[in-house]
Formats: sequence, structure tokens, C-alpha cells
Amino acid sequence: MSPAPSSATPGPQTLFPPNGLRIRRIRFGEYDIETWYDAPFPEEYAAIPDGRLWMCEYCLKYMKSRFSASRHQTKCKVRHPPGDEIYRDGKISIFEVDGRKNKIYCQNLCLLSKMFLDHKSLFYDVEPFLFYVMTETDDMGAHFVGYFSKEKLSPKNYNVSCIMTLPVRQRQGWGNLLIDFSYLLSKKEQRAGSPEKPLSALGALGYKNYWTLSIMRYLRHAPLNPRLEGMTIRYVFPFISTDNDAQISALRLP
Repeated sequence: MSPAPSSATPGPQTLFPPNGLRIRRIRFGEYDIETWYDAPFPEEYAAIPDGRLWMCEYCLKYMKSRFSASRHQTKCKVRHPPGDEIYRDGKISIFEVDGRKNKIYCQNLCLLSKMFLDHKSLFYDVEPFLFYVMTETDDMGAHFVGYFSKEKLSPKNYNVSCIMTLPVRQRQGWGNLLIDFSYLLSKKEQRAGSPEKPLSALGALGYKNYWTLSIMRYLRHAPLNPRLEGMTIRYVFPFISTDNDAQISALRLP
């Protein structure tokens, strides 16, 4: 383990202090990250030393102590998420992980995300879901950045069930990339795409930012003096998405 942990990016932990949480911080790779919410880890993890949970950033196994984590680090041969690598651009990769085929990994991923999402409710019933895990690769391996999940069969054509970027990776554009990829998957599947409603406060902020940028990109390449009066959303965004609600919300800027 790295002897000098990096601090987490400031976020909602300033609004939701970790006092009273069973797990107050996690050691994830080189980072010490303060948690925002409690997660349903086994009861034996309720009194771990210093309230710090140790997690392997590659296989997501969680442990109680530095000693256990160090032993695991010498034995763990995993250097990237399970499943199929379906996207690569330089150092950035996205892996599609089946909740049925990789149940333990996906359950641990849900527990990880619960520590940073207040509305997260899925932890153990992961088999009906696909998980899309984004990583950044260096000589050590593929480092976890964030992920989103979606139902394999969604009657309402939801393309995102849950989405999370690690606090230390936030405010760097990773969330927009995850959202963009979810819509690209919907286009490939030739179906409408929209995240599950209602969105969390952070989720709504992320989608509003994404669609604001999408609208700005459209206007940048639109004809001179474009007029939106009388145009349909599908006309303005014929190749972006069919998520009309999100587009309309972004158009209602203050």
C-alpha cells in the first residue's frame, strides 16, 4: 500500500459529515476517501480500527486492516474488472460485467457505491443487471474510475439504473463520459434511452450539466441565428438521444 494517501475531492461529505457512520473512510488504491453514507456491510465490520475499510481497487474485495490488505495485495493477480472490455480509447477502458456471471464483484461494487449515494438500494440482487465499469490504465493495472448499471430487460427502456464516479475522480469529466456512453449503448440497441427516475440530487446535477454541454455543442455548429421556436426536440437532437425529459430540463436554464 502507498504510504502517503491522497485526499479525496471535496464533495457532499462536507454536507453530510461522517460522524456516526460505521465506516468513516475507505482506503482505495492510493486514496483515503471519506464516506458520505452508511452501507450494509456485515455486522463484523461495524467496529473496524479507525473506522477505515480497506478495498482492493481491482477485485473490490474489502478487508478490515492494513495487514489483511497488504497480504491480499501480494496474492491478488487481478488487474482489471471481470467481464468483456467493450471500449478502449488510449488509457480509458469500459468493461461490461454481467451481474449473474460475476456476482461477488458486482455486489461489492454496489456496496462501494452505496457509501457515496444516498438513494442506492440494490446490493445483493445483481443478477438482472449489467454493470459498465470505467477504468484508467497505467503500468500497475486498470484503476477504477466509476460505473453505471442498467437492467438487462427494462420495460421502460431505462438505460441507467445507478451511476457513480469516485469522489477523487469527480469534476474531471468522467461522469459526462459515462452518461454519453449510456446513450451510445441505447443508440446501438436502437431503443430509447433514459435514466431511472427520480434522479438523486447529484444525478440530476450531472445530467443537467451533460445536456447543457450537448446543447452548447449543437448551437456551436448550428446555422447562424438558430431559432428553436416551432422545432421539436427530435429535430434539434436527431443524433444525440431520445431522452426528451433530460433535454427539456437542460433547456430550462436560469
